Amino acid sequence: MKEASLSLLRHLVASVICLVVFVLPFVFIALTAMKDSQEASLLEFSLPTSWHFLENLTEVLSARDFQIVRAFVNSVVLTVTSVTLVTVVAAMAAFVLQRRPSRLNGMINFLVLTKLIIPPAIVPTIWTLQGLGIYRTFGSMILLEATFHFAFCVMLFRAFLSTVPRELDEAATLDGASPVRMFFGVVLPVMRPVVVTAVIVTSVAVFNDFTNPLYFLPGDDNATLQLTLFNFQSQYNTEWNLLAMDVLLITVPPLIAFLFFNRRIIAGMAAGAVK
Repeated sequence: MKEASLSLLRHLVASVICLVVFVLPFVFIALTAMKDSQEASLLEFSLPTSWHFLENLTEVLSARDFQIVRAFVNSVVLTVTSVTLVTVVAAMAAFVLQRRPSRLNGMINFLVLTKLIIPPAIVPTIWTLQGLGIYRTFGSMILLEATFHFAFCVMLFRAFLSTVPRELDEAATLDGASPVRMFFGVVLPVMRPVVVTAVIVTSVAVFNDFTNPLYFLPGDDNATLQLTLFNFQSQYNTEWNLLAMDVLLITVPPLIAFLFFNRRIIAGMAAGAVK
């Protein structure tokens, strides 16, 4: 009886936290996006007196010559390429670190942890990119996004690889497989649950990234979805209904992806945590 009451209390607390932190803010944004400019400026949690969903949606989509459409394409290209790069490279690095221990592993682990703790240096990075002549290019932005999430993926993959028997590697070697073929043909398919987790988590992080594109990829033609928020706010005025509609459009794709792949994310995390 006591355990049942405790379990019920935990579920109740979790439900309240989810309601306050996630559901209510989303509902507030959705309601604000359906109001006119004057009513939205009051920032009240209430139903609109008149519904303006289609008008606000049309105005947001057509703002600045359909910039949000170009920004969506930029965000998708940036997310797909950087996530693909970081997933493959981090998986290979984690495989080498886990399967071939050496005296340098301690130093490498320290550097990986340091990358997770220490934030990136914005100004020196911009100077470096300008010196290389690749500032404001998608190529440099893809490399930066992959670098920023590399440490997380390496740690996630290493935790999972510690649960994979070494006998699989030995069997592939006895069959004459090269190291590259062994990794892509034997090890990587086994890592599928944690790879899916890394891809989804990293994709959401890159897609929702605001700071890095702002600093390293300026310009209207290079704008990502997050930067379109500037279209509806200025020093003296903010169109809250259009801003809320823009936030709603930005939030929906990652939210759908998370809800659809929620079980896969939890399964990948759990698989890497059990040894």
